[in-house]
Amino acid sequence: MESELQKLPPETNQTTRPESDDRPLLKPDPTNPQLQVLQSQSSSPSIEELEKKYAPYVRHDVYGIMGRGELPWTEKVLLGIALVTLVPMRVVGATTVLVVYYLICKVCTAFSAPNREEDAEQEDYAHTGGWRRAVMMQSGMFLSRVMLFVFGFYWINETYQPIDLNGNRNNENGSKEQAEELERPGAVVSNHISYLDILYHMSSSFPSFVAKRSVAKLPLVGLISKCLGCVYVQREAKSPDFKGVSGVVNERIREAHQSKSAPIMLLFPEGTTTNGDFLLPFKSGAFLSGAPVQPVILSYPYQRLSPAWDSISGVRHVILLLCQFVNYMEAIWLPVYYPSQQEKDDPRLYAENVRRLMAHEGNLILSDIGLAEKRVYHAALNGNNSMPTVFHQKDD
Repeated sequence: MESELQKLPPETNQTTRPESDDRPLLKPDPTNPQLQVLQSQSSSPSIEELEKKYAPYVRHDVYGIMGRGELPWTEKVLLGIALVTLVPMRVVGATTVLVVYYLICKVCTAFSAPNREEDAEQEDYAHTGGWRRAVMMQSGMFLSRVMLFVFGFYWINETYQPIDLNGNRNNENGSKEQAEELERPGAVVSNHISYLDILYHMSSSFPSFVAKRSVAKLPLVGLISKCLGCVYVQREAKSPDFKGVSGVVNERIREAHQSKSAPIMLLFPEGTTTNGDFLLPFKSGAFLSGAPVQPVILSYPYQRLSPAWDSISGVRHVILLLCQFVNYMEAIWLPVYYPSQQEKDDPRLYAENVRRLMAHEGNLILSDIGLAEKRVYHAALNGNNSMPTVFHQKDD
């Protein structure tokens, strides 16, 4: 794997941003050139300027910017037909799948105490063993695929690139078992395009992932997230002895790497979604464990609506997605990435090398902008002339 990195071309087509520092999150940097430019502008930038500057978040489908573009009459007719036929059936189907899996989880967790981390509010049923765990996993993977089918993803093109024991890469289709046979990875590392990414990974490997703490209290979804073993995030009100999300995640990664019975972690190191053509900088906190990772590259070829959740509201996007007669998804499973000793000692190097490999294999453009710039772009699209401050984010 390391030899492949030597063959990668130098980074190109990158959007520049000021170098990050260790300033606290949510604290503006007065020396930020981008912020100074925004504050000095007397008029809002044009759409063309915004699209060039914030290219990773720009939509290119027929529905236009934020899904509010002017549609041709043929598209309006198709939407009208889908709204009265497809959408009701798909809503009923999705609700049925959700309720059925909730009931399965309810049965599997009955009379069973959840696993609790040091943080009292971190609890899960993913460490449950025996038939309970087997039923939760197998039914969860199957019903996740059913849910994707309900959403119109009738076929998913998956490609597995196995490891050649002689050190050479083999581009012919292999299997997931071949990709994992040498040593179990501690985490699946994926690019992030849509909320649909999670459904795909649930159907393929049933991993744990990071979620907002409020998710644990949601009806139906709350119990399901605990069965997945989600790590819950609450940035505010941390106690002095709170080891942080990064600490919990890396403990889970080490555990998954060492034990086949432990749930594997799913990581989206970009920290936000893009339009699928770019790969944002990876946060290095997820690579602190030094365990091998399984890179996966997702893409969503489309004809009318892009499934990417970038600069469009969630409700509008779900409705439009349900109106599409067919949706498409592709997944490339790269060989498990085994870090060198240098990469284990330097998580930033480890993260960047995995990122460059994924960009090269997925034909993605490397970009240097992140979540802060995405907020700026969204505010500009919403006509907010008082642009939000671009904050420096700590890489953890």
